[in-house]
Amino acid sequence: MFSSRAFCRSYRLTANFRTLIPKSIGTRTMTTEASDSLTAEIAQATSALNDLRLQNADASSIDAAKKRLGELKKTMAAMNSAGGSKDAGKKKERLLLKTAKGTRDYGAAEMFCREHVERIVKDVFTSYGGSALDTPVFERKDVLAGKYGEDQKLIFDLMDQGGEQLALRYDHTVPLARYLAMAGATVQAKIWQVGKVYRRDNPVMSKGRMREFSQADLDITGAWDPMIPDAEIISLLCTILTRLDVGEFTVKLNHRKILDGIFEVCGVPQDKIRSISSAVDKLDKLPWLEVKKEMTEEKGLSSDVADKIGEYVKHKGGPSLLDLLKADATLMANPSAKQGISDMDILFTLLRAYKVLDKISFDMSLARGLDYYTGIIYEAIVEASAPPAFTADVTESPAPSKLKPSKKAKTDDGEEDELDESQVGVGSIAAGGRYDNLVGMFTAAAAAEGKKAPGLPCIGVSIGLDRIFAIVWPKWVEKGMRSKETMVYVLAAGDGLLEERIALVQELREAGIKTDFLAKKKPKLTAQFMAGERDEVPFAVILGGDELKEGLVTIKEQKWEFVDGKKTKVQSADQGMKVRRDELISWIKQTPTYQGWSSGRLI
Repeated sequence: MFSSRAFCRSYRLTANFRTLIPKSIGTRTMTTEASDSLTAEIAQATSALNDLRLQNADASSIDAAKKRLGELKKTMAAMNSAGGSKDAGKKKERLLLKTAKGTRDYGAAEMFCREHVERIVKDVFTSYGGSALDTPVFERKDVLAGKYGEDQKLIFDLMDQGGEQLALRYDHTVPLARYLAMAGATVQAKIWQVGKVYRRDNPVMSKGRMREFSQADLDITGAWDPMIPDAEIISLLCTILTRLDVGEFTVKLNHRKILDGIFEVCGVPQDKIRSISSAVDKLDKLPWLEVKKEMTEEKGLSSDVADKIGEYVKHKGGPSLLDLLKADATLMANPSAKQGISDMDILFTLLRAYKVLDKISFDMSLARGLDYYTGIIYEAIVEASAPPAFTADVTESPAPSKLKPSKKAKTDDGEEDELDESQVGVGSIAAGGRYDNLVGMFTAAAAAEGKKAPGLPCIGVSIGLDRIFAIVWPKWVEKGMRSKETMVYVLAAGDGLLEERIALVQELREAGIKTDFLAKKKPKLTAQFMAGERDEVPFAVILGGDELKEGLVTIKEQKWEFVDGKKTKVQSADQGMKVRRDELISWIKQTPTYQGWSSGRLI
């Protein structure tokens, strides 16, 4: 709450700094203590102003708070200016041209591959009955807070923006839940969203582990018969990964209720279940001995309880693993575990009908660290997902030198530099699960006191497009895939024929044939061919004055091949063939090259 005492104290501080600044300009910079003190005053004034706005205080109080905050910010600006004047005579520093840590640019060829991946994902989303949604790239921080467990520290804060504490979105799931809550929590639908998300993580750029990256999500919302949406989502995921040609993949499955039941029967205190779950989730990266050490030494679990957990989480397999769990009388006596095992029984039956059971691994160590999951959880991995030095047996311990990814020295801002890429896998390329309570959390938080808030069961999957790109791109290059969709390049011999070139280009474009030309009035024929070859255009259509009078054009098909591992144009003495201009469109569309162009292959 804004108080007169706080106002007077900050005003005295402002006045003191004003008298200090003229004496210090050009001689010494502001002390760290003074800077910290003033920063704290600005934060307090900002908070006071926000409180007044939320309380609908009278205009005079708000104006006074605004004035105080403005004076403090002016003082800070003046002090920063005073500190900077000392170096005014120094040579201007050169701009460092690089992207921010954990981000990267994508060139034309890479973007063509990325768009190919995205088109397949969106096509499957719509094939499964999905409808598109778009949410803001940043949210109010209180929307994101408390939803991600230990990963909360990875959220990018935007601090105070116009009176709101904001943060960049961490995923699409929480913004979707917020959207559904605003819609009244009554939506029964399949909703997909593709866009950028942000995490303040240590990046491994070449393997798609970044701070800014693209995710594609599909979620099924609303109450349906048990496990049908869950099986539908897993089938969708398998369809996408098969069509993307990522290689052999496995979808690891588990159930949060089974896992929670295991923790309960093993003696884990309720207040430690989520943190212990987060530790167990690291078993795909660390051996059991390291995970046990974290549970006992860092999280205070007793050694015997940890050992009991280990006896359960080392198991993985298929439907037969359910028989082993059902035979465990202690586990089946736990209501949570019993419900989870029943759900998995139904799920395996449905996955058999979807014909994807061969892609599934029932993995008891899968926990998924996010707090909002309540039921089925899953993630998709490929061979590249695991660190090269790590063994698949969770009970084994690799050599200490290869146990964890080695890290480079800290940077000037105190952050750790990129991890050793040779010791890090891509990680899961897709993941998700059921979250039945997240929407209800929002509606309850927004409801008036004593009013019942509706909930909405949901299940979804997030597909890491950058991680998939990191796998697909090398294959794309090896296969000689194209980098642009241009099908025809229109050239002119002789006098340039600019108007005639433009007229034909437009005619081809209107017919749905992607076409380009060199934007010069009288270009040399060689320059035009080189421009078309740079874009790897398969058809060159050449206009000549005499041929046009006869209603003809010359068309030359161009091909590429690999020579010593490098893609090069096939040299040919063929001068092309004459085609009637009014038949050019149908001629092109009947060629095998045009009809097979959707594959993207040049070789």
